[in-house]
Amino acid sequence: MKKVITYGTYDLLHFGHIRLLERAKALGDYLIVGVTSDDYDKTRGKINNKQTLMERVAAIKATNIANEVIAEEYEGQKIDDIRRYKIDIFTVGSDWEGKFDYLKEYCQVIYLPRTEGVSSTEIRAEKNKLIIGLIGDSEMI
Repeated sequence: MKKVITYGTYDLLHFGHIRLLERAKALGDYLIVGVTSDDYDKTRGKINNKQTLMERVAAIKATNIANEVIAEEYEGQKIDDIRRYKIDIFTVGSDWEGKFDYLKEYCQVIYLPRTEGVSSTEIRAEKNKLIIGLIGDSEMI
């Protein structure tokens, strides 16, 4: 059985996440998805998540793509997880190209192409957009 693992924050789960998970699943027989914990995200500078860890885990489970969902809670956990779960392939989006090459010592590393035009950052920005305008037909003085 070929085991695949991927990690992410998966805040505001969207079509790009789903496509990445589907492509990750297609690489093997068993997919483990690591969802970064709130505290670990904060140490990495991600402080604008809209959903809690439990909400993000529930969203991943609801897709029925992952065979198993775990929390990523500390730096270095990827190596521990690869060893613990006997992982054959580690995969993440191509926006991380080269960042995880150090894992090639433990398993195959594959960077999957991103789905263009969609990201959690863009979704958050759109939701927080402030529109300023004037209402009425009188002249401004």
